[in-house]
Amino acid sequence: MFEPINRAATASDARVRIQIDGLLHDVPAHYSVAAALLASGALACRASAVSGAPRGPFCMMGVCFDCLVEIDGIPNVQACMTPVRDGMQVRPMRGKAELP
Repeated sequence: MFEPINRAATASDARVRIQIDGLLHDVPAHYSVAAALLASGALACRASAVSGAPRGPFCMMGVCFDCLVEIDGIPNVQACMTPVRDGMQVRPMRGKAELP
């Protein structure tokens, strides 16, 4: 389903290590969290609050809000609009999250 575009090796081939649902992944530093999720094989990043149906990144440009995840303990973050950074901890959202 997800396939990165092959491109010539450049100085921007830096990688970062992030945690996705407890598992470590090395991903290109230029990826968004949504791209990292898709590259890791995840098909869904949250379960809907009403039915619990799995939802995954859809528009990849911040319009649909189907890619909401918890990042470093903060819920309801748009994965497609958030660049990865070293040490980031990403967890799927399960239903509706309330801010403390």
